[in-house]
Amino acid sequence: MSRFTIYKDNYADSTAVSNRFIDDYMKDANDAQLKIYLYLIRMMSANLPTSVSEIADKFNHTEKDVLRALRYWEKNNVLSLDYDESKTLIGIHLQDLNTSPIAPAVELKAQAPVLSIVATASELTGESQKAQSEESEPFAKPSYTLDQLKEFKSRDEISELIYVAETYLDKPLTPSEMKSILYFSDCLHFSADLIDYLIQYCVDKGSKSFRYIEKVALNWAKEGITTVKQAQKASSRYDKSVYAIMRDLGRQGAPTDKEMAFINLWTKEYGFSPEIISEACKRASLATTSHRFEYTEGILSSWLKAGVHHEADILKMDELHQKRRSSKPAAAKRGPQIPQHDYDFEALERELMSN
Repeated sequence: MSRFTIYKDNYADSTAVSNRFIDDYMKDANDAQLKIYLYLIRMMSANLPTSVSEIADKFNHTEKDVLRALRYWEKNNVLSLDYDESKTLIGIHLQDLNTSPIAPAVELKAQAPVLSIVATASELTGESQKAQSEESEPFAKPSYTLDQLKEFKSRDEISELIYVAETYLDKPLTPSEMKSILYFSDCLHFSADLIDYLIQYCVDKGSKSFRYIEKVALNWAKEGITTVKQAQKASSRYDKSVYAIMRDLGRQGAPTDKEMAFINLWTKEYGFSPEIISEACKRASLATTSHRFEYTEGILSSWLKAGVHHEADILKMDELHQKRRSSKPAAAKRGPQIPQHDYDFEALERELMSN
């Protein structure tokens, strides 16, 4: 991101804030707007260079937040923004609030500014276009005012949601985190139940960071998720145990609906442990290059019928199988042989039940 220099005549090593600003403007501005304005006059007073990206990094905001704050102050006649014919930002003029009355924005542009921030078009080429493209982002997070946050917290279902969130996170929510919840409700159109599930899901995944929670929420919004049921279905596809099964079967990416149905059958209905499922998947992969889910289902359904509950049960079944094979005449070898587990499951089940 290009840099611009903030300067004025009669340099002094101090930063003066107009009483007019404190009396008339400060009470209605949010945290980001206040910080950015104060930083502008600070850098101007010191005649130091800065940039939109540098301001964003300093206050942990996005560049979009910085540009939105500038437009807020322009709307309130505290400063004015100059653009060239290509809509590129080329200048920021700060109004001297101590010596000039509050005037309409159109008159401000006609005045000779006492304070100014100037950048050449070549330095800021593309910045305006980037800001415009970000504004068109359907899930852009706005900078909420304290009044908006106060009204949001006054809703009955939201106060309960905040209490639940604080319980999950084991700490009081900061204003920034409350604004994130407002963003989920206001811009992403999540219900209170979905926000509840979102926070619970992220905490269960081991993260209490609202940066991570926002990332998950944005992904859900882009996928069109609007209900808890949809979120549960989507999140199950990205569970680590699901990816482990896919990997054992030689598959990449998220499972299809049919494959997910098999996985849910093995984990939820059969109740097999990840270790037993992994063993079945590996055997299926050794035995065939196609229809591995179906082959794994055949193994696991047979193990379920045989009463397998632990890995030790599988070892006993293998030992019994090998004993039966060794009692049969040896067949002529015709190249590499893949073990065929033609278990007599009724006999194996009796053997397991007797131990």
